[in-house]
Amino acid sequence: MPISAADPLLDVTGLSTGYGKIRVLTGVDLTVRAGEVVALLGPNGAGKTTLFNCLSRLYTPDSGEITFSGMPLLAVPRHRVAALGIGRTFQNLALFRTMSVRRNILVGAHCRTHSGFLSDALRLPRVQAEERDLARRTEALMVMLGLESVAALRVDELPFGTRKRVELARALASEPRLLLLDEPAGGLNHEEVEQLRLLILTIRERLSLTILLVEHHMNFVMGVSDKVVALDFGRKIADGTPKDVQGNADVIRAYLGAAA
Repeated sequence: MPISAADPLLDVTGLSTGYGKIRVLTGVDLTVRAGEVVALLGPNGAGKTTLFNCLSRLYTPDSGEITFSGMPLLAVPRHRVAALGIGRTFQNLALFRTMSVRRNILVGAHCRTHSGFLSDALRLPRVQAEERDLARRTEALMVMLGLESVAALRVDELPFGTRKRVELARALASEPRLLLLDEPAGGLNHEEVEQLRLLILTIRERLSLTILLVEHHMNFVMGVSDKVVALDFGRKIADGTPKDVQGNADVIRAYLGAAA
C-alpha cells in the first residue's frame, strides 16, 4: 500500500485529557500522512474513542496540540470541523432512523452547501444547481457503497450491516480529506468484514482519502492498515507496521496479560 512522503495531514503532539484525577490520555503523539490507512488498537478503556472525540472536537483536551493540514485544529469551532475536511462514523450508529437512506446521506453533505435561508426560500437558480449537484453526488456514493437498491427505504427497515454502510456514505458525503472510522467492523459477520476491508481500500483509492480507524478486529486491522498505533491506559505503547505491532511484547501483554 503506497504511503505518501508528504508532510503529515494530521499531527497530534502530547495530547492529554481526563476526568478530574482520572487520566484517559497521557502525552499521546500520533502522525498520519496523506493517503495512509492508520489503525488505533487497544483494549477497552485504552482511550481510543476519547482520542477520536478530541480529533472531531467533541472534547477539548487538557493539553497538547492537534494540527490538521497545517492548521491548529483546537482553534477551530466544533461546527466547522466537517467543512474543514474531517468526516466521522460512530461506534453506536448515529443515523436518522425514520428517514430514508438517500436523505440520511444528503444530511452529510450539508456542510458543503453555500446557500442561505433567503435564497433557499426564493428557490434561486444557484440553489437549484446546488441541489442537483448534491443529488448527483449522493447517487454516486450509493452506487459505490451498494445502496442504490435501498435508497428509498427508511434506515430502521435495514439490517445492521447495511446501516453501517449508510453511515459510511453519510460521512463521505461531506467530502472529507480525513475519515475517522470508529469500530467499522463491529457487529459484522466474517463475510461482511471482508467486504468492508475491500470497500475501505476502494474508497481510499477512488476518493484520495486518508483514514484513521479504531478497531478490535485484528485480522481486519492487519489486512487494511499501512500503520498501526497501539494504546493502553491512555498511553501509546507501539507505533509501526501491522506486522511489527502485532508482535510487540507490550501489545501482547496489553491484550493477553502479563503471563503472555
